[in-house]
Formats: sequence, C-alpha cells, structure tokens
Amino acid sequence: MPAQPYSRRTFLTALGLSGTALTGVSALRLAAAAAAIPGPASYNATWSSVDQHPAAPEWFQDAKFGIYYHWGAFSVPAFGNEWYPRNLYIAGSNENNHHKSVYGDPSVWPYHNFINGANDKAGNFVQFAPKLVSAGGRFDPGDWAQLFVDAGAKFAGPVAEHHDGFSMWNSTVNEWNSVARGPRLDLLRLHADAIRGKGLKLLVAMHHAYNFNGYYDHVPAQSTTSLKKLYGQLDTTSENQLWYDKLREVVDGYQPDILWEDFDLTRVTEAQRLNFLSYYYNRAVSWNKEVVASYKDGYDNAGEVFDYERGGPAGLQTPYWLTDDSISSSSWCYTVGIGYYPLNAMVHSLIDRVSKNGNMLLNIAPMADGTIPSGQRSVLLGIGDHLKRFGESIYATRAWTSFGEGPTQMGGGSFTTPRAGTSADIRFTRDKANTVLYATVLGWPGSTLTVTTLAGGRIDLSSLTRVQLLGSTAGSYIDLPTRSQDGSGLHIGMPSANAPFTALAYVVKLTFSGQIPTLTSGGRLPTGWVRLMNVTNGLALDSGGSVASGSAVKEWTWDGSTNLQWQLVDAGGGFYRVLNRTNGMVLDSWGATGNGVNVRQAAWNGGVNQQWQLNSMGNGRYQLVNRGTGTALDGRGAQPSGTAVGLWTPDSSTNLQWTLIAL
Repeated sequence: MPAQPYSRRTFLTALGLSGTALTGVSALRLAAAAAAIPGPASYNATWSSVDQHPAAPEWFQDAKFGIYYHWGAFSVPAFGNEWYPRNLYIAGSNENNHHKSVYGDPSVWPYHNFINGANDKAGNFVQFAPKLVSAGGRFDPGDWAQLFVDAGAKFAGPVAEHHDGFSMWNSTVNEWNSVARGPRLDLLRLHADAIRGKGLKLLVAMHHAYNFNGYYDHVPAQSTTSLKKLYGQLDTTSENQLWYDKLREVVDGYQPDILWEDFDLTRVTEAQRLNFLSYYYNRAVSWNKEVVASYKDGYDNAGEVFDYERGGPAGLQTPYWLTDDSISSSSWCYTVGIGYYPLNAMVHSLIDRVSKNGNMLLNIAPMADGTIPSGQRSVLLGIGDHLKRFGESIYATRAWTSFGEGPTQMGGGSFTTPRAGTSADIRFTRDKANTVLYATVLGWPGSTLTVTTLAGGRIDLSSLTRVQLLGSTAGSYIDLPTRSQDGSGLHIGMPSANAPFTALAYVVKLTFSGQIPTLTSGGRLPTGWVRLMNVTNGLALDSGGSVASGSAVKEWTWDGSTNLQWQLVDAGGGFYRVLNRTNGMVLDSWGATGNGVNVRQAAWNGGVNQQWQLNSMGNGRYQLVNRGTGTALDGRGAQPSGTAVGLWTPDSSTNLQWTLIAL
C-alpha cells in the first residue's frame, strides 16, 4: 500500500517510549524500529476520525482465504440450524416440535439447559461441554488449526458469541460464558493460541447485536436479571452497554487481527458503535498492529470492510471487500444429515471472489464434542490442495482491470449460491508489481485457449515475453510458446487436447517485460452519447440542464433532451468520467461516504470522486461504482420523475443497476 506518514506518538507507543525524549539510546531504538502502522496516531469516537482508519491492510489483501466456525450450545441438538435457540420457542415450528419430543416443552426445558446441562426425556444427560483430547475428549484445537493451515487459510477463528448470548471466553460482564458454565474452558483462548501458533491471523466473529434486537422475541419474560441478560431482555441502555463491554473484553483479552460482526448494528446506538471502533483502533495503535473491522450494516467502507453474506458482487468492485460463506447450504452449525457444497463450486467461488477484489471467509460446522466431520475435512483439504499447487495466482495478488469472462455468472449480491464454472470461464488476477497476469480457466479448454478479453484492439501484447501453464506441483511450469492474437482474442496453444494433469482449475501465467498493458474498452462500451436508464424505475439519468456546480443529479422520463444524454470518457485504470451533454459537467460523489447521500455534478477536476467503474451485472446491466467512496449510483427505487439519485453500498438491488443505450 502507499507509504503514509507515521506520527511520533505511534512510534513511541510501539516501542514503549511514550512520554520520553528522543535522545541517546531512545533515539537509536527509534531509528532501528520497524515502520509503525499506517493511519492516525489516535482515534476519537467520531465518523470523521474512525473513517481515517485504513480498512483493508496489505496483509489482509494478500491473505485471500480464511476459515471460521459456528460452534456452541446450539450444536448440541444438531437440528434445524444455528437459530434453534430462537425457533424452539415458536409454537408449531419444526424446532419446537422436535424440542418437545426430545427434551420437553420449552417452558420446563428451556434453551439454557443446553448450557447448564440437563437430562432429556430419554434420561440422557445433554450439555455443551466439549472436552480436550488431553482430558479424554475429542476436542483438539491444535488439530483444528493444522487443518486450517492444510486448507490454505491465512486467517481463522471462532464465532465467539452468536445471537444466543453465550460467550465463548472468560467474561466478567456475562456470567453465561464457557469458563463459568458448560465446558468450563476459555474456548476463545484455546482457539487463539492454537491458530496463532500455526502462524495464522486471528479472526473473532461476534453476532451479539441481534441477541437483544429480535432473536429471542418469542421467549417469555424471564424472572431473573441473569436470565434476562442471556435472553436479551435487559433495558435498552444496559443492552447497549453490554454489547460494547463484550467487544472490549475480546479486544483487550485476545487482540484479534480481524473483528468480524454480523448484522443489526444499526440498532445499536451510534455512540456505542463509535466508542467500539475508536477503542479497537486505538488499541491496535498501542499493539503496533494493523487490524480489520468488518460489517454488514452500521459502519461504512471508509474505515471498515463490507461483508457480503453468502455472495459477492457480479463484477469487479472497490474498495476491498469480504464475503462469508458456508460449507453447507442448509445450516451454519452442525446438524444431523448436513450436506455440503461440491468442492469445485467452493474453489471456483474463491477464485471468482479474488478476481473481483475480495476475500473469502468460509464457515465450517464442527460437532458439539469438537469433532470436525470427515466430509468437511475433505472439502477443506481439497481447497488446500488447489491453493498449494496454484497459490501464486491467488495469494498476494490483486484484481486486474477486468475480473474475467465467460458464460457463468457468479455473485450479484448477498445470498447467491456458489457455482462451478466451465472451461469457457476465465478469471484474472495480477501480481502486485503489475508485470504478471494470471488467467485461471475453470476447466480444461482443449488444445487451444482463447482469451477474448485480450483481443487485438483491446490490448497491445507486444511486451508479452512468456506464456506458461502452471504445472501440477507448486513452482513447476509448462511453456506455451504457440500463440496468436486477432480481433476475437488471444489464442494460446495448450499442451494437448486432454488435460496433462487433474485440477479443479488451470492457470495460465502471462509475463510482460514491463507493466501489463492498459486494457481498453475496444468498443464494448458505447463511445458516443448514451442514455443511462435505471432498471427498477425505467427513468433516465438527468443533469437538470445548465445548473450550478454542486447541483444534485436527478432522473426523468426519457424525452430525448440533451439533459438526459451522457458520455463515458476513459479516465484510465478502468475508470470513467460520466459527462453530461448539456452542461459539460461530470457525476461527482462529493466525497460523501454514507448511504443515501445525493450524487452531484461539477466540472471535471480529475479527482477520484469524479471517477466511476462500470461493473457488469449481466444482461446489459451495470453498476456505476464511485472510485472515491466505493458506493454505487442509486436510482432509489420506484420514484417519480425529478427524484434526486443517490449513493448506496453495492448490493444486488436493481435500484443500483443501469442500462446504457447508445444514441
């Protein structure tokens, strides 16, 4: 990442010299110290302050793949999914019927019996109380961590608290924790030590915002303060304080490299959200460590990393993002009869997400006793085999100008199923020096690979010095000397019609004598005037005419006016300025990072707030994502003519999709 200035306080804090003069030995120590972390020397609880935090540090962008796991008291019934604690209280639900049949009516056999321990109707004692292998049990955190290494993960960690309110660490603010009850083990400590002991970064996932915002809405009013705490029934002020206090304990006690949070943060008070972010970032400064906070709502992508649940964008997207997906379509926690996605779908999804400027966090579902089922191990080891052999095209790479080509659409928002690609699907990555381009083919292409993106007229390949196929073992290569370029693509002669070795995807490495040449639109996007039509409401983007700089951009029923005509002008690096025909001004985000803010217009000044990336959503539809803010042009739904258009965090909504119609 670009060099940034480092403050004196940051250096001193890192060295334990805060408050001392930089003379003598102290000065020598400072001179010899490694560079301090990027970002401010301190943060306060305001958006303007925490937004200065570098959201996705280089180590995170290099890592690409991580693993986490839903494992807790909800794993004991192994029925339905991880929402069993909630659903068992909903009369007539499958979980409710199962619970009454196996354990008893929830009024006499409540969820917290899985934590404290109790007999089921058959007389069997049930409790979430995994035992370490050293104590005669089946839970081996070291074995888990080694499995994550073998799977190719670079970061890993547990769901430290799910919606159910049970803390998996030695908490002083929540007596419902794994040291005081159940396992009587500090599970987060065991995970953290094992994961870091294998050289991985530690992720801690927290889902506790929804604990008091609706998860237990069918649970009757509890009789004690302690039970009210578990079931999210404290008063609002106390719940918000508890939300913050739990996070602070995790930060102070375990120093997570990634603090991942689930949805419903918007229902936590803004003050507490800002208190947490500023506290975490200030602690990271004191540790001299770059950290990541991710979010689904409640934060912004200026200082934090946006996370798609089970999905990702349809096209290339900035800023850097994350998806959390699961190894199973049916549940995030272990259930009897759980099924798994095919290995090739998992690997191809990982490749696709990396090509679009993102990381993938994969969830697994251990059994209550600490066993990781063999089916899950097989999938993880299959991913690891691919990454071990072809990892140079994944790790420490960056997205290229184009994410790829082919008929298989992957992503398009949250809750999009992982899909396997075909031999006609290619995904691109590049090295950080921008001299090597990797083209990963999601199946063996036969005797000739044609890469249509690299067609004549789109890219000058005169500096291409070598083309190789990554071999069956890491660091081995097969030269591909036969190649030609024409208007339909770059044609590369492959070793044979049949694959020379078995793999889930095949990687072609293109090495250039200098920087990878610039990819042009090559006529794929209209070069003249166009109308931009919103997919949801069918209205055209409207400048409003000869208006003042800074005026809002609107949408209007198409009438042929030059106010509704725009031109996409190449701004370099895969970005465009969107120029209005009437007033000559361009779309401008104005640097506003929040959701719902208006898009404005101004004279072209070359700034990133005036540069837009067109992400293809398929079927001739595009998202226009602002380079400065990472948010997308938003038509705001079914609105009347004259409505101002805005900005919104990219998702799969058609409100954010536009068609380009050449005039």
